[in-house]
Amino acid sequence: KAQLPKMAHSLCVLFNFLAGVLRMRLLSWGRGVWGLAGLLVVSAAAHAQANWPDRPVRVIVPFPASGATDLVARVVTQRVAADLGQQLVVDNKPGAGGTLGTAEAAKAAPDGYTLLLTTSSTHAISPHLMPKLAYDPRKDFVPVAHVADAPSVLLVTNSLPAKTVGELIAYAKAHPGKLNYATSGNGTIVHLNTAAFSAQAGVDMTHIPYKGTALAIPDLIAGQTHVLFDSLPTGMPHAKAGRLRALAVTSEKRSTLAPELPTLAESGLPGYSSVTWFGVYLPAGAPPALVDRVHKAFAKAVQAPEVAESLAKLGVEPAAPRTPAQFGAMVQADSNRWATVIRQHKISID
Repeated sequence: KAQLPKMAHSLCVLFNFLAGVLRMRLLSWGRGVWGLAGLLVVSAAAHAQANWPDRPVRVIVPFPASGATDLVARVVTQRVAADLGQQLVVDNKPGAGGTLGTAEAAKAAPDGYTLLLTTSSTHAISPHLMPKLAYDPRKDFVPVAHVADAPSVLLVTNSLPAKTVGELIAYAKAHPGKLNYATSGNGTIVHLNTAAFSAQAGVDMTHIPYKGTALAIPDLIAGQTHVLFDSLPTGMPHAKAGRLRALAVTSEKRSTLAPELPTLAESGLPGYSSVTWFGVYLPAGAPPALVDRVHKAFAKAVQAPEVAESLAKLGVEPAAPRTPAQFGAMVQADSNRWATVIRQHKISID
């Protein structure tokens, strides 16, 4: 009996020792399980990225069907889908100048199955006109691919004697405040193009906003307005028919769609360059490997001759090759430029 307490104590010590060993084993095993689970998750994610896409991809276009952005998206995604062997579904989400659909895209999972195909409007212009946007163009998106560019053409009414940009500037300076320029509305790319032109040229013209350039063209032909920066597809037919006079294009280099026209930079405004760009974004958080895979898919499609031919019919040129980082830098430079123009001219939307 005297030995029983000692035996009990020894058994307790042994039990605690064994329990401690078991606990350590379980902890070690648990860490191994969690580590294995982590490796499996990483491996699954890497596998999913390498095999993107293995199901249809949704491409949000934040503008109406049959508009320029929608048509560009359908031309390009059709070729991407053919190359990848998987369907890309264009989903039009228009409203508030493209910002509603863009905000929806910002909330999507960054897994490559929701893309945004948009323009300079939502990422370089609207942020400076609409300070309460539901998205941040830099923080909520990853730039992926620069797809295409649409330059504008500087048109003047035939009643003006100016046949070159230099002559237009000289005439405007000799008649300050007497020339009217038409736009498709406050804060549009047409308005910003003309404001930037006026500032660099040092001329004073009166703004006449319309609800679209199609409504502005008849007054320009009639001489009630004098200047308009229009898209090539809608503006050049009037110039070629002799109803208006085309003086220059806004792109950095001469446009393949109107090679006979000089650029504004060539015409006495060095550094002037403006295009409506079209590009692809992923929601923030997309892995670099996925960004690279999506980028390569769109870059390859844009270089296809039939894509370039289809885009030309829309008045759009395939973008020069750019990495995602270079595309992002281009967009930021564009955004900075328009921020300055908007601030200097106190431009606001209705």
